[in-house]
Amino acid sequence: MQGVFANLACLLLLVAPLTLAGEPQLVRMATTTSTENSGLIKVIQPVLEQELDIRLHVIAVGTGKALELGRRGDVDVVLVHAKPAEEAFVAAGYGVTRHEIMYNDFIIVGPQDDPAGVRGMQDAASAFAKIAAAAAKVVSRGDDSGTHKKELALWQRAGIEAGGDWYRQVGQGMGKTLQIAGEMQAYTLVDRGTWLAYRENIPLELLVAGGSDLKNSYGIIAVKPERFPEVNYTSVQRLIDWFSSTGARELISAYRVDGEQLFYPVIR
Repeated sequence: MQGVFANLACLLLLVAPLTLAGEPQLVRMATTTSTENSGLIKVIQPVLEQELDIRLHVIAVGTGKALELGRRGDVDVVLVHAKPAEEAFVAAGYGVTRHEIMYNDFIIVGPQDDPAGVRGMQDAASAFAKIAAAAAKVVSRGDDSGTHKKELALWQRAGIEAGGDWYRQVGQGMGKTLQIAGEMQAYTLVDRGTWLAYRENIPLELLVAGGSDLKNSYGIIAVKPERFPEVNYTSVQRLIDWFSSTGARELISAYRVDGEQLFYPVIR
């Protein structure tokens, strides 16, 4: 009987590769919560999977966590939005090349009564300075995401170390952070895409937008195969090339929430 089981096990080992050979190649992608919360990933994933004959496993986390997954070789590619951190990732030998594929912008939302008086401002750092001076409530993601990194850079530019009873870090994704900010009637920094997807259920208003320091660029980076030979680099390169195609750019441009465009493709 043992011999029968042994022969069966050997047969399964021989058959398994043949069964898997025709299946789409798996690509593990770590991306930001903003691409998921905004609904963009749900729109583009089935299209790119069909066109590239791949199976995309999406892990939606903050940018810091996404890059950490890349540094560990736990994913094949990262799609994130914190350019300095992305460039450091590549410079340290974890990623091949950063390709900018699209952008939107950050905005500051807050309570309707706007206790800090920032409504209509475009300079986000100056707006943060006014919010801090008023000790108005602020909710921060506090999770090392791209949004959190941008917020910290704005506080630094304003010359302020945020803290105290008026400032709360929640360690949550953007959707949950918006919900908490709404409950607290607090200010928060958010990417426009996630705001448009959530705003109907959040009792806050868009108050600060349009400044040059609020641009939000998204980059895609293949994890370096020389460091992690198991990564599916061939399929990842096809994925990166797909993002520069006319079809991908049109798909990204056409995606809207309530008639508003969320993301703008970078023409390369």
